[in-house]
Amino acid sequence: MAAIRCAVPTIRSAATAMPRPMPRMASRMMPVRSFQTSRVGAAIKTLYTVEHEWVRYDDESNIGTIGITNHAQDSLGDVVYIELPPLELEAARGDQIGSIESVKAASDIYSPVSGIIVESNVALDDQPNLVNKSPMDQGWLAKIKLSDTSELDQLLTEEAYNATLE
Repeated sequence: MAAIRCAVPTIRSAATAMPRPMPRMASRMMPVRSFQTSRVGAAIKTLYTVEHEWVRYDDESNIGTIGITNHAQDSLGDVVYIELPPLELEAARGDQIGSIESVKAASDIYSPVSGIIVESNVALDDQPNLVNKSPMDQGWLAKIKLSDTSELDQLLTEEAYNATLE
């Protein structure tokens, strides 16, 4: 019996027979608009207390972001609750502005600088463990409008703070 050849190409031969699409060159030739997010002349610096709080100060806005250090969150263990400071609270340097509860202990939060609380990290209400996961970024506690920037001179640089841990 004679073999019958099928005229329908196989998938493999059909795929190789089809022309391949040309790479998209248009996106490479279109001008790209870039945005610069840094501000000329603005300085943002992070300073620390010996009590393991930090403040990231933006000299252009006069706002400091307050949090606890990695060492503090590590000592506390898993954070389960955070009492954040209320908005518009006037705090002097060293005043208690909140508290943190963990599976190991409870600890008060003290303001490293004087000023007025302008924002609290409400994400911590539902996810207090952000302090454990990212204490220097997503786990910040509050933002404060500084009333006396000279207090920053009394805080520690990262190097000086790390030396206190040794």
